[in-house]
Amino acid sequence: MFKLLKNLGKKEAILALVCVVLIVGQVWLELKMPDYMSEITVLVQSENSEMSEILKNGAYMIGCALGSLISAFIVGYLVAMISANFSMKVRKKLFNKVGNLAMSEIKQFSTSSLITRTTNDITQLQMFVAMGLQISVKAPIMAVWAITKILNKSWQWTAITAVGIVLLLSTIAVLVAIVIPRFKIVQKLIDKINGVTRENLTGIRVVRAFNAEKYQEDKFEEVNTKLTNTQLFNQKAFAILSPVMFLVMYFLTLSIYFVGAFLIKDAMMVEKLTLFGNMVVFSSYAMQVIISFLMLAMIFMMLPRAQVSAERINEVLDADITIKDGKMNKDKSKERGTVEFKNVSFKYPDADEYLLKNISFKAEKGQTIAFIGSTGSGKSTLINLVPRFYDATEGEVLVDGINVKEYTQELLHNKIGYVPQKAVIFNDTVTNNVTYGDNGKGKITGKKVKEAIEVAQAKEFVEKMDDKYDTHIAQGGTNISGGQKQRLSIARAIARNPEIYIFDDSFSALDYKTDAVLRKELKKYTKDATSLIVAQRIGTIINSDKIIVLENGECVGEGTHRELLKNCEVYKQIALSQLSKEELENAE
Repeated sequence: MFKLLKNLGKKEAILALVCVVLIVGQVWLELKMPDYMSEITVLVQSENSEMSEILKNGAYMIGCALGSLISAFIVGYLVAMISANFSMKVRKKLFNKVGNLAMSEIKQFSTSSLITRTTNDITQLQMFVAMGLQISVKAPIMAVWAITKILNKSWQWTAITAVGIVLLLSTIAVLVAIVIPRFKIVQKLIDKINGVTRENLTGIRVVRAFNAEKYQEDKFEEVNTKLTNTQLFNQKAFAILSPVMFLVMYFLTLSIYFVGAFLIKDAMMVEKLTLFGNMVVFSSYAMQVIISFLMLAMIFMMLPRAQVSAERINEVLDADITIKDGKMNKDKSKERGTVEFKNVSFKYPDADEYLLKNISFKAEKGQTIAFIGSTGSGKSTLINLVPRFYDATEGEVLVDGINVKEYTQELLHNKIGYVPQKAVIFNDTVTNNVTYGDNGKGKITGKKVKEAIEVAQAKEFVEKMDDKYDTHIAQGGTNISGGQKQRLSIARAIARNPEIYIFDDSFSALDYKTDAVLRKELKKYTKDATSLIVAQRIGTIINSDKIIVLENGECVGEGTHRELLKNCEVYKQIALSQLSKEELENAE
């Protein structure tokens, strides 16, 4: 918790100091009111008292109340500002950290959990800061100040107050001990709720197509019921505090007056009036002490959940970033557009077996290198090592003759145009989707956007849209087809004008005709760039300069289409499963 509070800046620290000063003033004003009340009580009982004196003390009481109100209003405003700025800074820091995490690290936390940590957990901290800053300062000051004012009044009344405080604190301690473990469960269940909801929304078509609505409802109901029951238990546990609080307050007041009655009865006539005034003042201060501890109880109620949230946020912020930037932020390489793997092997951090084993090849500028193999052979993983979505476990991956680990990620990524297997479309216009990100070469012009869309064979459907290039695309591209999303994704890579293109099975969503035309136009447009293509279709890679065949993470064949038909049985079997022998022999 305190580690996160370091995110409060100098401005927030100054505002917090102002709040402390105002709270001290507020406490002083509130604790002065019983003194005036005592004075009024004595004046009312005295025969020679004047009405003007009573009114004057009454006016002082009203002034104290108004001063306390104004102070509370200003403190509330400043604290809201502090907590909002604090949550903004933590949320930004967390978002940036998640953006820098490697793919393997993101999978450790899960997407739904990261969303919860960025939203719900930070909200818990914001609420705690907003309430805690006021209460944690006000309650101890008020308690100590009030206690010092009543210590010398009567040891009997002091003992009664002490018993009330002990009962209250004991109840709070027991409740906190019971509830804290369940707050951890609550946050994990919120993760699960987010996960099930996200899964249901992203897979809504499949859910409906298979009449699985009831199944999804049952999954949600199971998690929702667990969350509800856990929250109900927590709230019921804390609900015990309210009746205990009122019992302590009312019995304390009753006990003070009960004991006071005996003290006044046995006192001399001269002392009776003083004792009565002391009793009124003591009961008021005793209530202030109890209220102070009740305010602290509110902190104890909020602290466990805030602490759990802080731990979850710190888990992400303290996570080691395995993919670290190199020192090379300016392009000093002599080569252009080359990609080389030198004895590269790779396995996931928690895996026992290698997914890729001893892969070596070199792609020269202008060449098209294709990768093919059965599902799970490691094709996508291999090309994901180039942009450093993962780092090679053994061996080296070189871009333009330099190890990718030596580049800053920004410089490395500006050399690459990446098209993922699953097209990612953002909630924005067609143009903004194509010009997405920073390419390190300045702004992408409208002419370049149209050119990229035309090469990607997306011009026809884009210009039929209502607003053409300014047409808004829904999040995830839900208002366009899969093939249209893929073509816009390809256009995004083309618009960057990179040295190296990476196509991770990016043509599978296209029909054969569009695929063929797009590759033909792309070949013309990218003749000076290197292309790395992962594909399942033989037709997509048949004209590649070099085809690398993967099987169980190993390179079992390397060469042109015709060479592999003769020398690689695995490639031959894949080819014959898609095309006839005659089509393969006549393929160009």
